[in-house]
Amino acid sequence: MTILLLGADGQVGWELRRALAPLGPVLALTRDKARNPGGLAGNLEDLDGLRETVAVVVPEWIVNAAAYTAVDKAESDRERAQVVNADAPGLLGDLAAQHGAWLVHYSTDYVFDGSGTTPWREDDATGPLGIYGATKLAGEDAIRASGCKHLNFRTSWVYAARGGNFAKTMLRLAAERDSLNVVEDQVGAPTGAELIADVTAHTMRIAAKAQSGTYNLAAADFTDWASYARFAISEARDLGFATRATPETVRGIPSTAYPTPAARPLNSRLDTGKLQAAFGLTLPDWRIGVRRMIAEHVACG
Repeated sequence: MTILLLGADGQVGWELRRALAPLGPVLALTRDKARNPGGLAGNLEDLDGLRETVAVVVPEWIVNAAAYTAVDKAESDRERAQVVNADAPGLLGDLAAQHGAWLVHYSTDYVFDGSGTTPWREDDATGPLGIYGATKLAGEDAIRASGCKHLNFRTSWVYAARGGNFAKTMLRLAAERDSLNVVEDQVGAPTGAELIADVTAHTMRIAAKAQSGTYNLAAADFTDWASYARFAISEARDLGFATRATPETVRGIPSTAYPTPAARPLNSRLDTGKLQAAFGLTLPDWRIGVRRMIAEHVACG
């Protein structure tokens, strides 16, 4: 299969370069045309360029790992978030439908309002709290309206070993401070970009038209940010990483004590039963991926 990958330098996109390679030729594009093969457009803000790219490549699969993810900035930058998260995915859906291609897209738990404690199912009522979630939901709706064959994956609390992430930030702060205050009333599942990429490749390999649709994709079990920080510090200390703060000196605080321009959902739990049943998968506990990432981080100094 011929695969067009957009957002190839992002957290998920970088892992997709590896995970998709065994499936067939992967044309990996970034935002920067000068860095792309043949000067092809990969910037989701360049809608005309995207049309030209798909017309030239004629891929069997379009994998869109690009997005506007600055949750707080989106509150004052709605037009740009709308283009990247809604208009471009809708266009990709239309182009996929025209060429008979599949479209893989990544969405978010932010399409829900974060109420309650029950894990969200794909068919639950949506209700985004801010611009980021609203534009991501608009992108989902546009893809569905296009009629293309698609796999729309809703993810949560995404991290990657490459670059910065929450756990690494907590370890840095723990090395500098005697105690940390971390939000404890937001619950979700830390989900590695590596896991997302591997699951994507698995589903693409066996996808049939009947499996086209929206799926929740997140690691198993749940935690809150304060407990996540305690876990990261404990794991790192067991590996010899020196910290002043300890798991016991991580104090949980409510979201109201750490105000942000955009409201965060308190309940980011995702029910992944549909994905596991449809594609014969067992999703690993979130601790497995985080533990491995921390071990690699400590080993690299």
